[in-house]
Amino acid sequence: MIYLDLHAHSTDASDDAGATVEGYLKWCMVRKNKGHNIDGFVLTEHRSFDHKISYDSIADKYGLLVLKGAELETDIGHMLVYGLDKKFVNHFDLSDVHLSHADLINALNDIGGFAVPAHAGRPSIGMSEYIDNNLVEIEKIIAVEALNGGSNNEENARAQLIADKYNFKTVGGSDAHFVSSIGKCVTLFKSVIKNEEDLVNALKNDDYSAYAGQND
Repeated sequence: MIYLDLHAHSTDASDDAGATVEGYLKWCMVRKNKGHNIDGFVLTEHRSFDHKISYDSIADKYGLLVLKGAELETDIGHMLVYGLDKKFVNHFDLSDVHLSHADLINALNDIGGFAVPAHAGRPSIGMSEYIDNNLVEIEKIIAVEALNGGSNNEENARAQLIADKYNFKTVGGSDAHFVSSIGKCVTLFKSVIKNEEDLVNALKNDDYSAYAGQND
């Protein structure tokens, strides 16, 4: 079993975040020492992705995993994207807040990546209202973020209802912007994950689910 927080933002690239990567790592260790389940996290910075940055050394220092993805803005709300390569980053203007979700998912499929609608139960920036208005290409969606640490109980319940209705898999992420939020919601995987390629393979093929962490 491995527990990963699939949605976090840091001061390295998200201008609304107040936490450093090492700050997150230290807080993860506090959680682990209290018996909570957290083995690492994925940095999904807003509208950006930098291939040159590696967190392997600092992650190894704490015995945890730090992977990279991105949170992009589409015509059906925000998307968490994993497995990005230089071709993808060069093809899309990641700063565009109206990216086509269909084009985005098709491009990710071509490069072996994966997309997850973020905080799916929230209005406007989540998928909920778009799916109600038949604006989502349902067949392109495999999993949704059903547990989001920044969403309220009603919004998370709505995301779970969407997952149940369309038989989507579910992931959890804290949507952390500050250290105390990391690990609030995580995803439970049954396979070994050591890098972004493993993460994408697990998201495509594994039996995984959103898992509620703890707040202290």
